[in-house]
Amino acid sequence: MQQSTINNNEHASILLETMNISDDDLMVPVTDEELFKQPPPREDCPICFLTVPTLATGQKYMACCGQILCSGCTYAPVYDNHGNVIQNGCPFCRTPSATTNKENLKRYKNRVKLGDSEALTSLGTFYNVGHLGLQQDSVKAVQFWRRGAKLGDHQCYHNIGNSYLNGEVVEHSMEKAEGYWKVAASKGDPLSRHNLGKCEEMRGNFDRSTKHHLIATRLGDKESLDKIQEYFMSRVATKDDYQKALSNYQEYLGEIKSAQRDEAALIGERNRYY
Repeated sequence: MQQSTINNNEHASILLETMNISDDDLMVPVTDEELFKQPPPREDCPICFLTVPTLATGQKYMACCGQILCSGCTYAPVYDNHGNVIQNGCPFCRTPSATTNKENLKRYKNRVKLGDSEALTSLGTFYNVGHLGLQQDSVKAVQFWRRGAKLGDHQCYHNIGNSYLNGEVVEHSMEKAEGYWKVAASKGDPLSRHNLGKCEEMRGNFDRSTKHHLIATRLGDKESLDKIQEYFMSRVATKDDYQKALSNYQEYLGEIKSAQRDEAALIGERNRYY
């Protein structure tokens, strides 16, 4: 199978922009006050105006227009101006879906040119796993994430932190991994928040770990809810902590649940949103 490529000149320009982006540029110090404050609210789906679910399968990035749509709206039929159903089109801008990897990659490249950090996150992930016909290349993945992090994208910060945890592309460094996760968490990344909670647990700092997991439950992280339940059963978290975690998670569910999303979720795991 012929592999897709990103134009060498276009890729070279991205490399040049990332060459001078160091850890010192990205891993800014985060105080406890900044770290433990409530994160910014999550964005709403631009179609149904409900909060976009945290779970990756509950949302979809549209490279045609740069919008992040919920699973319910990407599942619903799309109509043109005459009321005719558009097969396989974007529910927001109504652009027909890309039919080839080349066309799809072109859309992502166009979004990158516009400074879209979500497109950089996606392209990094595509290289990391070898998606859309791209040859798997974790080094290029981190390069795309560095540029996205420079634009403030919390997912890129999270992914770079994971790279330092794994130590495959960059050196293994828990200090740097936590540094990137702290920045990501302060920007509202629930997975980084959960990771920080686990790090504090390993140190025996259950108070700090509980704080992290409580914030993560408000962001919809079910594993953090399970972790606080575990802490409560082990008597390292209080009943109030557990009740707060339950309340946080239920409040999150109240913001994201809808009949249309439930209908989409019936298709299978690829549309599950909580």
